[in-house]
Amino acid sequence: MLKNIATVGIWTMASRVLGFTRDILIAALLGAGPEADAFFVALKLPNLFRRLFGEGAFNAAFVPAFAATLAAEGREEARRLAEEVASVMVVWLAFLAVIGVLFMPLWMHLLAPGFADDPGKFALAVRLSRLTSPYLMLICLSALLSGALNGLDRFAAAAAAPMLFNVVLIAALALFHHDPTRSSVALAVGVTLSGMAQLALLALAMRRAGMALRLPRPRLSPGVRAVMARMGPGILGAGVTQLNVAVDTIIASLLPAGTVSVLYYADRVNQLPLGTIGAGIGTALLPLLSRQMRLGNGAEARASLNRAIGFALALTLPAALALVVLAQPIMLALFRHGALNGTMAGKSAVALAAYALGLPAFVLAKVFAPGFFARGDTKTPVRIGLIAVALNLALNLALMVPLGFLGPPLATSFSALFNAGALALLLARADHFRPDRALAGRGLRVLAAAGVMALALLLLAPMVAPAAALATPLAAIWRVGLLIAVGLGVYGLGGLGIGAFDLDLLREGLAARRLRKAARSP
Repeated sequence: MLKNIATVGIWTMASRVLGFTRDILIAALLGAGPEADAFFVALKLPNLFRRLFGEGAFNAAFVPAFAATLAAEGREEARRLAEEVASVMVVWLAFLAVIGVLFMPLWMHLLAPGFADDPGKFALAVRLSRLTSPYLMLICLSALLSGALNGLDRFAAAAAAPMLFNVVLIAALALFHHDPTRSSVALAVGVTLSGMAQLALLALAMRRAGMALRLPRPRLSPGVRAVMARMGPGILGAGVTQLNVAVDTIIASLLPAGTVSVLYYADRVNQLPLGTIGAGIGTALLPLLSRQMRLGNGAEARASLNRAIGFALALTLPAALALVVLAQPIMLALFRHGALNGTMAGKSAVALAAYALGLPAFVLAKVFAPGFFARGDTKTPVRIGLIAVALNLALNLALMVPLGFLGPPLATSFSALFNAGALALLLARADHFRPDRALAGRGLRVLAAAGVMALALLLLAPMVAPAAALATPLAAIWRVGLLIAVGLGVYGLGGLGIGAFDLDLLREGLAARRLRKAARSP
């Protein structure tokens, strides 16, 4: 499990670094102006589908079915299931893409109702959203191939594919950077082109895995119906985080101009640990739990879940505290350049701290969800998801007037805490989750080590942050990076000193790797 988590995490980290490069360029060229707001809203719908299907509902429904078919009936039957699902998806998603293009003005009234007060921004958002619509089909088909590769225990290509999204968008900005409107249009076209590139890469990886797919005539076979039945409710259960972000965007469009961009930049930084840790653990854990449950190993599944939780806490607690303490220098170093001024970057810093409060809950929800999905239960997470989304909406409406732009991230964090807590409680009641003394003790030690790190950063930040705010972009990023490195050192040494880390998991992973190398050697 550790090797697979590391594989997904490393590639995801590389993609996030490229994503930061992309966002720094967007901030410098578009700032928080109308073109940036329009593009970020145009990006919300395909991103929602990408995260729901790539990291959530589709994986929750398809990967257990694919893994079970592979284990019980062999590769040919697993291939047939993937082909049947793919052919139905092509028809359905092509229909959705066409509907999206034709009725995009109506969609825009739902996605960003506040844009209606600015006809120019509204028209640009509609135009950009139409250009990104084909990405829906491309990325969902990519999700199917990624799920099949994960089911085959081939995680690298699926984790590396999202890098192409950032590479293509960076190239678009490099070619069309002279005019904000042309830049935003180039970005929208780049989104769709990146979907084509990702699909091509994953199709090649499937061919190399000996499971190239064809598209038979679409039919609702029993396997397809089973996947669809699980996927429907799983959209809310696995994608509650993304639905909450969508609610934030709707509320942000009703707030003063630039709020959509302010929250986008903050969420992008928050997504670095969330995507790297949460997606890595969730992606690697679901196939493992599915196999263990298929073989009737409930005790092993509970032990795997406990280890995944301990691993998540060891990474997310220090990340959350570091983002809260260093929000201001991080956002100023990354985004206070070009068209984005210091005031807007400062607002993004406050929003980042609010998002970071819910970071551990966001990641734990991604860890708990596979505990339901591996057992074929998508209904329980959907009930919790519905309540969490309703709570987020209610808090957004209550906080938008007194707190302004700070309301959406706080509402999202509070709803994430509820979501993770409810999932944990219901798993425990069903006897699928038994937090033992080792997990509780390790969690407390991780919290103590992270607290010492936060205290060190509080003392050091005033010495570094002012200089970083006045430095050139590269110098500012270097100074903040040095501060983060010191924090990591304090946390790592402190954690080792008090036994906060599960070193047995690391030793087992290294031993398994040595065995695999020995088996491959002549």
